[in-house]
Amino acid sequence: MLTISPEASQAIRGILEASDVPDGSMFRISPQQGDGASPGASLVVSVIDTPPPDDQIVEGQEVAVSVDPTAAAILDDKELDATVSGDQVNFSIGEQTE
Repeated sequence: MLTISPEASQAIRGILEASDVPDGSMFRISPQQGDGASPGASLVVSVIDTPPPDDQIVEGQEVAVSVDPTAAAILDDKELDATVSGDQVNFSIGEQTE
């Protein structure tokens, strides 16, 4: 199952708190439209009000991320990480460290 680094959790919380999104909104990771589950598929992150019923919910530190079933298969043994530089947040997917 995908894990979320403390840095990614903090970045997600910051984005959700700074956005004009309703309380309870969460990040969602899904394949880019038209990519399917092909190796090297591009993934997109979006903010949603309510996760679709078939999404996997991954808990981080005080955040939850909704993961599309196709993306969940791709990310099964990965970790979501983030680096923040000023107002820019760059998310990355890497191997789990633990």
